Amino acid sequence: MGFTSTVALYSHPRVPPSVRFRKLQSKAVASPYHALGGLLSLPATVSSARGRTSLVVNAAAEGNARRSGSGRRVYRQSQGESPFSNAPVQKIASFVVPAGVFFSVTFVLWKVVEKLLMPKPPRTKSIENRSPAKGMSFSFAAGTNLLSGLTAKVDRESKQKLNEFSKELRSFQSVDMSGCNFGDEGLFFLAESLAYNQTLEEVSFAANGITAEGVKAFDRVLQSNIMLKTLNISGNPIGDEGAKNLCDTLANNNGIEKLQLNSTGLGDEGARAIADLLKKNSTLHVIELNNNMIDYSGFTSLAGSLLENNTIRSIYLNGNYGGALGANALGKGLEGHKSLRELHLQGNSIGDEGICALMSGLASSKAKLTHLDIGNNSISARGAFHVAEYIKNSKSLFWLNMYMNDIADEGAERIALALKENRSIAIIDLGGNNIRAKGISEIAQAFKDNSVVTTLEVGYNPIGPDGAKALSEVLKFHGNIKTLKLGWCQIGAKGTEYIADTLKYNNTISVLDLRGNGLRDEGAICLARSLKVVNEVLTELDLGFNEIRDDGAFAIAQALKANEDVKITSLNLANNFLTKFGQSALTDARDHVYEMNEKEVNIVF
Repeated sequence: MGFTSTVALYSHPRVPPSVRFRKLQSKAVASPYHALGGLLSLPATVSSARGRTSLVVNAAAEGNARRSGSGRRVYRQSQGESPFSNAPVQKIASFVVPAGVFFSVTFVLWKVVEKLLMPKPPRTKSIENRSPAKGMSFSFAAGTNLLSGLTAKVDRESKQKLNEFSKELRSFQSVDMSGCNFGDEGLFFLAESLAYNQTLEEVSFAANGITAEGVKAFDRVLQSNIMLKTLNISGNPIGDEGAKNLCDTLANNNGIEKLQLNSTGLGDEGARAIADLLKKNSTLHVIELNNNMIDYSGFTSLAGSLLENNTIRSIYLNGNYGGALGANALGKGLEGHKSLRELHLQGNSIGDEGICALMSGLASSKAKLTHLDIGNNSISARGAFHVAEYIKNSKSLFWLNMYMNDIADEGAERIALALKENRSIAIIDLGGNNIRAKGISEIAQAFKDNSVVTTLEVGYNPIGPDGAKALSEVLKFHGNIKTLKLGWCQIGAKGTEYIADTLKYNNTISVLDLRGNGLRDEGAICLARSLKVVNEVLTELDLGFNEIRDDGAFAIAQALKANEDVKITSLNLANNFLTKFGQSALTDARDHVYEMNEKEVNIVF
């Protein structure tokens, strides 16, 4: 309900002090509000004492009828009397007093209506009497808290929830509780329930804010649980002290086979504790220490443990600070070792001297290494020579990663010569090594004699169209490459023509990565021609970041429709310049393939 009341006051000249103001006399207001219950119309008329000035107040409620413009107040003055003859105070009082009464009554009425219509708020206890929230909110989704606060005390309700969860936990063989942020207290209570689980074989407590104090909880778990084989506490700030606590617990443990301590703030002291553990423990097969702060001193400790341990199979030391000295120490430690199968040393700034010592140690070792990761270690062509010598003589190496070094064409040539003699490496990564057309040509020639390599990664090398041509001419009829990765190799549309021509004859390549090569529509159309008629092997094609527009998309869509024997199940065209028309064409082609062959093609725009 709304009321309008507009008061228009004429300005009056100042009355001289000599004017004697008479005492205000007002007539009684006769029923200014007719029937207070009738809120829709509240007219009132107030007259001055002398009857010469009248005040009219109109109040109207909004409804279906249109509100009046302003609800006027009009002052009328007598024609026969000058404005100076009336006392100003008397005139003002003649309308101020009734108007005040009007607004006061209106305010009271509104308060009464509001009290009647508004619902009463529910009664709440005062803050002083309110009891604190109890219990834990258990959620095992990443990023949520099992405890309402890391320092909260677990009460009866929390224990009840934990017991309910532990009943379900006993039926699982693998539990992933990473990223729950339950801290040390949560680990103590969960450890209590896990201690009696005789089916659990793998558990992850990664990224939960666990410190060195919380690691002590595993003492109870590992004393009672004899089935647990994999323990992951990566991403927790346990530091060297936590590593020492854990190693003390594992010293006499005969169950844990895989221990993951990645990104846990370990330094040389922590590495020394793990080295002492390896000297005593005979069941641990895999140790992961990636992305810590282990320097050459820690590498030396670990290398010394290899002289006594003959059960460890995989060591992960990616992203530490071993350097040339650390690699040299590992090389000496490996000379008398025979159980190691995987060695991961990516990102340790080993350099040419370090790689020389490491390869020498591996060559003298009786260990049959299958996986070697030496990526991102500042290895040049000189260091590649030592790697090539190891490759020539290795009969067990299956996977070699030299990604992000700088072996260039000269180093690529040495690796290529070694691949001609090697008959064990199936996966090799030479990406990001500044290899150009000459170097890739030498590597391609190796596949005339080598049919063992099935995955070749040479992305992020500026081989250009000439390099694509040299590789394509060999792969047409030679080699056994199933996965070929040429992303960001600057081959352009011209180089894509050579690759497309190879697809017409090659019957092994099933995964082809051509991302970021500037193919444009011309390159996409060349590939579409090969897919349209002949290729029956390719299953995954990645053409992301290639500036392909709708014309290229139309050509590929037609190829998918035309070739009923096409085997493609995954096509990536993300980060190109397709509009809704190109996308619609590809979607129609996907639906057509499904209708004809009931085969799903996953297309990413």
